Amino acid sequence: MTNSINKPPIWFWVVSVLALVWNGLGVMAYLGKAFATDEMIAALPEEQQAEFLMEYPAWYTAAFALAVFCGALGCIALLIRKKWAHPLFVISAIGAIVQHFYLFANVKMTGAQIVMPVLVILVCVLLIFFSKSSTAKGWLN
Repeated sequence: MTNSINKPPIWFWVVSVLALVWNGLGVMAYLGKAFATDEMIAALPEEQQAEFLMEYPAWYTAAFALAVFCGALGCIALLIRKKWAHPLFVISAIGAIVQHFYLFANVKMTGAQIVMPVLVILVCVLLIFFSKSSTAKGWLN
């Protein structure tokens, strides 16, 4: 039974919804990359076409999928106040770290292009701490 002491504050809900939007964008990016047709790729600017035409190993794609789908499920778990959000965020972070370290090692990136991968990893780590803290405060059960 939940009482008012374990009721999360408004900012918990704001953070959880923003995290779901963030991870939803990640899911859309994954699906866009996974299901892009040749016609869709041809319609893109040349610099974006090169990214779509690059061959990635299967484990990279699996890490990408784990990162975005576990992140989105973790956000849903936050919104329904379940403590299994934490392990989902851990899996998501591991997937994102594996995915982005592959990119850092194999793709030449400029300073501006490094910002997004670093931001993704930072958000993953923050969501791990947020879910752990929310569980400790009794907001998740």
